[in-house]
Amino acid sequence: MALPERMHIIHIATELAQVAKVGGLGDVIYGLSKAQVKEGHRVEIILPKYDCIQWNHLNNLTVAHRDLWVAEGSQRFNNTIWKATHDNLSLFLIDPHHPHYYFTRGIIYGAHDDIDRFAYFSKAACEFLFQMQLRPHILHLHDWPTSLVAPLYKDLYSKEGMRAGALVLTIHNLQYQGKSSPFHLSRIGLNGSHYLHPERMQDPFQPLLVNLLKGGIVYADGVTTVSPTFEKESKTPLGGFGLHEILCKHKNKFRGILNGIDENFWNPQTDPYLKKNYAVSSSLSDKEFAAVLAGKEENRKELCKRCSLSHQKKTLLGSITRLVSQKGPKLILQAIERTLEKGGQYILLGSQPEEEVMKALATLKKTYPKSQLSLNFEQDEELAHLIYAGAHLFVIPSLFEPCGLTQMIAMRYGSIPIVRKTGGLADTVFDIDTSDAPLSERNGFSFDFPDREGVHWALDRALTCQETDPQKWHLLIRHALAHDFSWKQATPQYLSLYQELLKPA
Repeated sequence: MALPERMHIIHIATELAQVAKVGGLGDVIYGLSKAQVKEGHRVEIILPKYDCIQWNHLNNLTVAHRDLWVAEGSQRFNNTIWKATHDNLSLFLIDPHHPHYYFTRGIIYGAHDDIDRFAYFSKAACEFLFQMQLRPHILHLHDWPTSLVAPLYKDLYSKEGMRAGALVLTIHNLQYQGKSSPFHLSRIGLNGSHYLHPERMQDPFQPLLVNLLKGGIVYADGVTTVSPTFEKESKTPLGGFGLHEILCKHKNKFRGILNGIDENFWNPQTDPYLKKNYAVSSSLSDKEFAAVLAGKEENRKELCKRCSLSHQKKTLLGSITRLVSQKGPKLILQAIERTLEKGGQYILLGSQPEEEVMKALATLKKTYPKSQLSLNFEQDEELAHLIYAGAHLFVIPSLFEPCGLTQMIAMRYGSIPIVRKTGGLADTVFDIDTSDAPLSERNGFSFDFPDREGVHWALDRALTCQETDPQKWHLLIRHALAHDFSWKQATPQYLSLYQELLKPA
């Protein structure tokens, strides 16, 4: 059987940038799908119909199917399937008429019954594909919320006649695994106790629970994660969050593919949020590079004005992050304090801060002049874009980072990253002073150990470079702008994996 040149790919996901997004997962679904469409493939995305969707980004919203009945426990519930387009992407939105109002709560994640919400969504997605007789070449699942599609397909729907060429699971974050009682599997038609087995879905730490992400790993035909370094780290006891043994067992179907960013969306030449646009490319003349520096300076001034910081030519650092343990909030606090001690300025755009972190930030706010520090905790797209364009340095001291997109976006805008050397950060940021990479690829500052000394070592070198060595600083900016972080690198790797999985055994 000849392999298809034009594949039918269906992503089953819980986020999509500009439509329903919490973090980088939404950016990846959007960017990868766009790149696959550009390559000529038929791509569709199945999402829950959240009530918090950004409706202004959807076009051609119509009903695709009115009466999709889905069994849950001893009852059956009706669902409406909507279809829409977003930036030339085809979407299906599952709208349950369910007494628990699974997706009409104003949130995407964080409900007490997330397991039930996304188990139901996974079942409804399978039921929709089965009823509509859609037979994609690839069903692509993302993280624990849609991992259940794999055992649902293999053990239930394929036996009823549902067909898909191959199932792929991408692990965007190994920390979140979806642990639950087997009862939740029984509610959607699977034999819950059957999966309490170490070779199936039994959680390695809590043997009376099933682990949905583990189920995806076991039952999918191919498994990817979002950077080569994180793929290696995840097969170790330290980096695998308990799933390293099952990942090692399935290592032949597991690979790391570095994410990209959408360079049309993240483009300082056309970005509508910037005070002054500027053109970037891999090879800039001296005149063009001077225009980049001038554009960044105008945006720095606008950023300082917006955040009530002084306009003096001080080194400006920024972070855009969730303040959860993964992102190293204590290291961010140390970076802020060190920057302020050295006379620099810092702008933080953060979310989900814990009380302890908020108290420490409040202390810093009281200790240092208001003209040095700006703390922001509301989602603000315009401010985020201004930080990318206006900051000199961008700080990402993650304890672990499967891929990370913010360092790529920062470099796209000519801001230099300071990162901890882990996961995708290690695959994208190469220290100007210590890396073994060719000089032309060195594009930032990094440190190994997640402690105060590591942060200070990298940050002090970065501040010294920016303030005292313009030749080296400008070289860094040129190197950052020269890197290609588009989906041109990752897309062929995904398509190659798909083709490999579709080959006859």
